[in-house]
Amino acid sequence: MNASEAKSLLSTAEEASAASRGPDAKSALERLDREYEELLAAIQWFLDHRSADEALRLANALYRFWITKQRFEEGALWFDRALGLPRGDDRLRGNAFINAGFMPFWLGDDDRAAELFRRGLDMGRRLEDAPMISQALGGLARVALRSDVPEGRRLAREALDVSDAAGEEAGRSNALHLLGVGAQIAGDLPEARDWMTQRLALVRAQGNQFLVASEAGNLSMVERQLGNLDAAESLARGGLEISEAIGDRFMTPFAFSGLAAIATERGEFERAATLVGAAEALMEAQHMAWPPDERPHYERLLAVLPESMGTPDFERARVAGHSMTTTAAVDFAFGGRSGSDTSRSFERA
Repeated sequence: MNASEAKSLLSTAEEASAASRGPDAKSALERLDREYEELLAAIQWFLDHRSADEALRLANALYRFWITKQRFEEGALWFDRALGLPRGDDRLRGNAFINAGFMPFWLGDDDRAAELFRRGLDMGRRLEDAPMISQALGGLARVALRSDVPEGRRLAREALDVSDAAGEEAGRSNALHLLGVGAQIAGDLPEARDWMTQRLALVRAQGNQFLVASEAGNLSMVERQLGNLDAAESLARGGLEISEAIGDRFMTPFAFSGLAAIATERGEFERAATLVGAAEALMEAQHMAWPPDERPHYERLLAVLPESMGTPDFERARVAGHSMTTTAAVDFAFGGRSGSDTSRSFERA
């Protein structure tokens, strides 16, 4: 590895990272996957040569890859190394603090996540950088929603106000998502549907397939609780289809859990228990913690299904799902109910 090779790989990563948010997401993520070992060698070269800006840029460029491939521990390690270098551009460091915060957040280490988000917020306020401030507030809102829902909703509203005042769309999108999640956790389902519908329309217009899949799953959860099972299934399936199309495994366990909850409502208990096992296998493989909006629904499945079908049958189906390959589990998730009507419902939602 030399300077020219490292800088070329940095350019590759930044180009692929930008493309991973659009219609070419799958090929962009595959390119990062193919060149991953070389990209890590490049970031190590920047670290060895104390090139703080380039190390931070490359870590930030790999953020989406680490998220979509559920490589949170690797991401945390490389962000810590890049942020450990002295100096570096303040905006690069501020954004890296925020991106880094998501690694421990998804691993369930809320104290470390909050520390990193706060450092990003401090940097954003010092720089008077509205997008950075809004994103950092959003990170802190996510952490708060695990233990203090009113505070999480307050922080999300503050993030929205900051983004609206600056006319900043990415921060607005993130804040809309968090306001919807907060309302859903609090049981304000019509409000949650409104926020999520706004966010889904926004990310669709942006062409950000990763976020379309994510928000479809969130809205599915709300529609299910409102009793609209066909709409909920259409949204969950649509989100899973997009995730498969772009090569994103981040949303897969949440889609499995959502489809399990829908199956439970329909009395399809064996299918539900199998999907629970498949979701757990993916979560456990990456030491991933259930987010605050998903955990109560997962825990409800663990309570309702053994009572509904009997503990031995529940455990048998759960183990069967847990032992499936990811590809087999995805095929199973798409099995059962399907049809053009639900697909059209997803497009209208």
